[in-house]
Amino acid sequence: MKKRLILASASPRRRELLTLAGFEFEVIPAVGKEVVHEENGIPLTPDRIVRQLALHKAEEIFDREKGAMGLTVIGADTIVVLDGEILGKPKDRADAKRMIRMLQGRDHKVYTGVAVLRSREGQDPEEDRLVFHEMTVVRVFPMSDEEIERYVATGEADDKAGAYGIQTSFGIYVSGIEGDYNNVVGLPIARLYQEMKKMPV
Repeated sequence: MKKRLILASASPRRRELLTLAGFEFEVIPAVGKEVVHEENGIPLTPDRIVRQLALHKAEEIFDREKGAMGLTVIGADTIVVLDGEILGKPKDRADAKRMIRMLQGRDHKVYTGVAVLRSREGQDPEEDRLVFHEMTVVRVFPMSDEEIERYVATGEADDKAGAYGIQTSFGIYVSGIEGDYNNVVGLPIARLYQEMKKMPV
């Protein structure tokens, strides 16, 4: 039986991390709206939000390929959180500058949720499911308005949660992290690998 691994994300950073880890996969990005719902009336915390969004992405592609045995789909979602506020992708460069002004000189948290759905012969496809999140604390040096302007002008902030990519030139403003660096890039690849090893084959 031919096995397929699908990444339900268009992120080039997640593709790169999976490739470097030796995975063979195809990319079919999820296109549904990113909507979260309260669970039993309980307000969603950042960790629950990213888990829910990652699961929605994985389910969208998994359902589209329904019935295919030997199928594994990985969904992921990353958010930046400062003082309880979620900083998504900036609407424009003015918004990117606003976000970086908020982050500069302070600590913030980066959450990535990951969902893995796998189908096996003789099993209900949804029985094999793995959902988890990882959190990393990122510290940013104080930045001048000129430095913020210069970074945003590179275009590197345009499509990134929190308006920065730690693997881009923004790295010179990061004073330290607590946790998994790759989680900030967009996928906690080491934990993903270890967790997938525990799943039934």
